[in-house]
Amino acid sequence: MDENESNTAPDASNAFEVTRRTVIETGTTTLLLATLSRAALAASPVDDNEPPSPSVKVELQINGHPHSLTLDPRTTLLDALREHLALTGSKKGCDHGQCGACTVLIEGRRINSCLTLAVMHDGQSVTTIEGLALGENLHPMQVAFVEHDGFQCGYCTSGQICSAIGMLAENRQGMPSYVTEDLAQPDAELTDAEIRERMSGNICRCAAYPNIVAAIKQVAGTPT
Repeated sequence: MDENESNTAPDASNAFEVTRRTVIETGTTTLLLATLSRAALAASPVDDNEPPSPSVKVELQINGHPHSLTLDPRTTLLDALREHLALTGSKKGCDHGQCGACTVLIEGRRINSCLTLAVMHDGQSVTTIEGLALGENLHPMQVAFVEHDGFQCGYCTSGQICSAIGMLAENRQGMPSYVTEDLAQPDAELTDAEIRERMSGNICRCAAYPNIVAAIKQVAGTPT
């Protein structure tokens, strides 16, 4: 190889640098285009001409009374109760099923009404906080919450009470919890730890938890 050939030969390190730079630039450009595409789709105008969902008829037994509702099929049970029947005792807290303020009883079973659609419970029995008392006589769980001061601001109380009633029914049916020690027993001993675990889906931002536990133990007939 003569001197001229040596001077004109490609530099391997320079070739590698160009290749690496090209890859980086290409990848960055691709990522930018993908991001812009998603942003453009998100910013695209909504078609106002889209026909609304057809309404459906729902028959519900709420607090012992029949109700016939015509609803958008996407209406949650919570919104049906609050917005269509003015039963505002069930609260809308997080609206994601994390706080339990919207808890009601469906066929005696507790459920977060913000996470279920009203049409899913056509023909079923729904009990809200408004339906627990018999006239002027409060439900025993309501009485216990008052006696033990199981509430402060009261926002979560309706969900706490409905959940507690449902929880005691679950225990009587032999349903264990994560902390149940003896699975052979027909129902778990309602210790403080057992009650706290079973009620963990209901949040009290005022932190009245000790009083709530005491109220539940009173109704359950468990020594406090």
